[in-house]
Amino acid sequence: MSFESLLNEKKIERVEKREFIADSAERSIEFAKTGIETGNYDEVMSIAYNAVFRLGTQLMNFMGFRAVGQEHHKNMFEFLIQARLDDDLVYFFDNIRKKRNDFIYRNIEAISKEEAEDILDRAEYFVQKIRTFVQKIRTGVKNAKIKK
Repeated sequence: MSFESLLNEKKIERVEKREFIADSAERSIEFAKTGIETGNYDEVMSIAYNAVFRLGTQLMNFMGFRAVGQEHHKNMFEFLIQARLDDDLVYFFDNIRKKRNDFIYRNIEAISKEEAEDILDRAEYFVQKIRTFVQKIRTGVKNAKIKK
C-alpha cells in the first residue's frame, strides 16, 4: 500500500501510530439502531456515518496517518480506497457523506426507513471489514487486502 500521492497532495499526513479501538464506533451503531423506531431516519444515517468516519480515522491512526484539510472526511475515504478496502463499501459511505452534509448543513431530510436500515447493516459490515483488515496487519499478513 502506498499513500505517497495522498501525502504529496497534502490530503493526509504522517502521525504517530496509535492502537486501533473500534468500541466507540460499535456503540454508536447500536445506538443508531434505536433511532429506527423513532422515525428519525436522517439522524440514524448521521450517527451511522459518524461511526464509520471515526472507524476510518482509527484505522488511519493505527497505520500512522491522518486526513487533513478542509475536506478531511473526503480525504479519509480516498485513503481507504488506497488501502484497498472494499471499494463498493467505501464509495457507498462516501455517498452517505454527501447526504449527511445535505442533512446537517442544508436541513434536507431524504432518508427512508429502508435506506436507514441498509446504512446500519452496511456500517456493521464496515466494522467487520476494518477489524479483519487490522487483524491482518497485526499478524503480518502481506498485502492485507480485504476481499469482497
